[in-house]
Amino acid sequence: MIGMPDLAEGYYVESAEGLLFAVKGLIHPPGAVVAYLRYVPDPGGKRERRGIRYRRLYHFGEQEELLREKCPDCLFFDPVFGETLQGVPRERIKQVYDPCLRLAELRQGRSLDGLEEKAVEFANLLAEKAGVSEECIGISGSILVNLHTSGSDIDLVVYGVENCRAVHGALRELMGEPDGEVRRLSGEELRALYATRSQDTPMSFEDFAWLEGRKVIQGKFRGCEYFIRFVKSPVEVEERYGDRRYISLGRAKIEATVADASEGIFTPCFYKIEDVRLVEGQRAAPLPVEIVSFRGRFCEQAEEGERVRARGKLERVISRGGEVHHRLLLGRPGDFMTVIEEIAPG
Repeated sequence: MIGMPDLAEGYYVESAEGLLFAVKGLIHPPGAVVAYLRYVPDPGGKRERRGIRYRRLYHFGEQEELLREKCPDCLFFDPVFGETLQGVPRERIKQVYDPCLRLAELRQGRSLDGLEEKAVEFANLLAEKAGVSEECIGISGSILVNLHTSGSDIDLVVYGVENCRAVHGALRELMGEPDGEVRRLSGEELRALYATRSQDTPMSFEDFAWLEGRKVIQGKFRGCEYFIRFVKSPVEVEERYGDRRYISLGRAKIEATVADASEGIFTPCFYKIEDVRLVEGQRAAPLPVEIVSFRGRFCEQAEEGERVRARGKLERVISRGGEVHHRLLLGRPGDFMTVIEEIAPG
C-alpha cells in the first residue's frame, strides 16, 4: 500500500526459530529489525495455532533471558542507539505480519470469531467517524498473528499523522457519547491493569488511575478492551538510521514542565520540556529538553503546561552536523512519568 510503513511499529516478524516479535519504531539498523519478543513456542503455553502451543512473554527480563538461551543473535549492541537491543537479523526473518493486510483479510472473511468481528467493526467505526480511509488502520497484537483468545484485547494501529489526529479526535467524541459503544476503563478494570503495569512502571494506584482514566488510546468497545497505537508514516519521519547517535549518561530523575505535548499521542511519543530540575543523577549532568518513549503506555501521559516527574535514561543526542541536545528516554523497568502539578484553570 502506498505510504504504508515497511516493518514499522505494529508489524510482527517471525524468526527462523519460530519466535514472534513485535516491531518497534520506524528506524532500524542495516541488516536487522528492532523488535521485541512476544510469543515463543511452548508445549505448556495457553495459546495455539497451526498445532503449536505458544507462551506470551510480558517482561524484558524473561524476554532477554530466553533470547540469550535460544537466539543470542537476536540480542545485539547497536552503536547508534548506544544500547543492547532486541531484534531479528533480516536474513533470519521467516515471515512478516502486516497489520493493514491482516485487517483487510478479516474484512473479507466469512468465518470470523467474535473478537475478530468486533475488531473489524471497531476499525470501521473509527474510519467512518474520523473520515479516513479504512486502509490506514491495521490490527496488531495477538489477532495479527492469530494467537488471540476470547479474552484478548483489540490492538489497532493507525498510520499517518493526519489520519492519527483524526482518529484520536473521533475516539474522544465517541467516548463522550452517553451510552455509546466506546467507554473508558472502570475503576476495577484500571486496578487490574495496574497490577500488570506496576511491575515495570512504579507509581501509586491513585496516580495511575488518574492518568490512565483520561486517555482515549485505551478503553472498551462493546465490552472488549482495546489499545490503539498512532504511528507516523516513513515519509513523515526525517530521521534515518545513523543521522543521530545516542550516548548514555546514566540514569536520572527529573521534574519539568511540558512545553509541547502535540507528539504525545504517537509511538514513539515525544514531550518537549522546560524549567527542568534534576532530582536524581550525576552531578552537573546536562538537562534534557525532551522526554521520549517507544512504549505505548507513555502516550497521552501529560498535557502542555503540566508539571511532571520522570525517571529514565539520560542520553546525549549528536547529529551528523555536530548539533547536540539531551533527552530522557523512558523504556526500561523502573522508568516512569507522572503528573505532579496539573494545568492551572483559566
